[in-house]
Amino acid sequence: MDFKKELAELLYELLDQEISVAELEQMIEKPKNALHGDLAFPCFTLAKVKRKAPQLIAQDLSEKIQSFTFEKVEVVGAYINIFLNKKLVSEKLVNEVITKQGHFADLDFGNGGNVTIDMSSPNIAKPFSMGHLRSTVIGNALALISEKCGYKPIKINHLGDWGTQFGKLITAYKLWGEAEKVKQNPIKELLALYIKFHEEAESEPALEDQGRGWFKKLEDGDEEALHLWQWFRDESLKEFSRIYELMNVQFDSYAGEAFYNDKMDRVVELLEEKLLLIESDQAMVVELTEENLPPCLIKKSDGATLYATRDLAAALYRKENYDFVQSLYVVGHEQSLHFKQLIAVLGKMGYDWAEKMVHVPFGMMLKDGKKMSTRKGKVVLLEEVLTESIEMARHNIEEKNPTLINKDEVAKQVGVGAVIFHDLKNNRMNDIEFSLEEMLRFEGETGPYVQYTYARACSILRKANWHANLQSPTYTNYWDKEWKVAGLLMEFAPAIKRACENYDPSQVAKYIIDLAQAFNKYYAEVKILEESEEQEARLALVYSVMMVLKEGLRLLGISAPEEM
Repeated sequence: MDFKKELAELLYELLDQEISVAELEQMIEKPKNALHGDLAFPCFTLAKVKRKAPQLIAQDLSEKIQSFTFEKVEVVGAYINIFLNKKLVSEKLVNEVITKQGHFADLDFGNGGNVTIDMSSPNIAKPFSMGHLRSTVIGNALALISEKCGYKPIKINHLGDWGTQFGKLITAYKLWGEAEKVKQNPIKELLALYIKFHEEAESEPALEDQGRGWFKKLEDGDEEALHLWQWFRDESLKEFSRIYELMNVQFDSYAGEAFYNDKMDRVVELLEEKLLLIESDQAMVVELTEENLPPCLIKKSDGATLYATRDLAAALYRKENYDFVQSLYVVGHEQSLHFKQLIAVLGKMGYDWAEKMVHVPFGMMLKDGKKMSTRKGKVVLLEEVLTESIEMARHNIEEKNPTLINKDEVAKQVGVGAVIFHDLKNNRMNDIEFSLEEMLRFEGETGPYVQYTYARACSILRKANWHANLQSPTYTNYWDKEWKVAGLLMEFAPAIKRACENYDPSQVAKYIIDLAQAFNKYYAEVKILEESEEQEARLALVYSVMMVLKEGLRLLGISAPEEM
């Protein structure tokens, strides 16, 4: 149901194939005002090709554009405004949704190519905070959206399971830790020890040396250091798994930083072979002057490797093992320079696939206008937020629909959905101020509002005892009121395409809010359940909206309860 493409193909023939269908499609616009039609084609660009005034070109073309799909063609200045045949197009759209079900708006431009998505990546031995929510839900939505577009997503949880912080944690545990306390509440105790280390180190700097010493032991394979590190990692993963399960997020790989310890020497050797490593202040770097970037530090003066070395090893491993057509890094915008350097170094190494690596940055989750910090104890725990959100949803259900079956499951779907939607409805580059009240509002542009609209559509169909004819649906009687809803169905695929191409799930979130609002307005104006010759077609439209809202929520990683 690509009317833009249909118009582009018509224009391609009328313009004697001088401009490609793809270019013409790019030129077609959607007018902001519905009075100017459903599609608009500006003729300014054609003036050079045709050596003619754009207004005259518009007039000439408008007289030749003919299609059953187009009800009316108007010229306003240099614009050709196209009005779609509302009745015909509505019927086509509704029939297509019913026939294709959840596969409506599937796209295939991914051609089955692998896309690795580096996402979530919390640090072990630290609680899963609200700060990690963004990478997790943006990455998960991008995986679902890319799959809808024909790619094969591979989700990688690049755990922060190595580094000096583990030396500090081992030091803190050796000085103040109690095994029993850690066993009873591992993450809470480990966080308390980590915070205490930094508080004590302010007045006792020698602690920092002890921390470095224990990390050196860990790197050298000291048995006690490795035992404690493994214990901290195992306990953390148990905790993380519980939270991921609550949010219905799965991964294809948990290969974290430690996984690449034995793969970094190869990177250094390759850089040496390609004569890219130079010495600077006793450290080894790759110069990136031509790329207008600071040098990329590969080895410190003491021989220790760094993040860049590790990420180079990870990029090589992922290309060799997954042969990706794209490799996404869903990591905060403060790491932008690091990824520019990473991609530039791989380019200098002669790997043309470096161009397929994309940093997908996002803004911060703020508390009282400031970045959350685990080190200073200013952290909001994601599990606590999800639990409270679920409790508030349960309270709402008890008040408004106490007889609802499976209350606990619906409360979970609504509570978790509220938190995820609150993040994804924002452009990913925006900073988000953490506010439980804002997140959990059950009206306005929120997840619960979209879920409630979906449940309302389900309820209408139940009351009418209406079931779609999946084999050969044919529903007529669509007019202006229906068009305001049905016309939006054709915007679903373009919203998915934009979300995929711009790595921006908010395109899908904004679309389903628009559809939910249009449907609720329609519901208020039209007596859908009243028997009439239009009823069958109206119920088919309700079903189509229900299917698209469900799929839109799914693409964001959110469940759609049939009753609320």
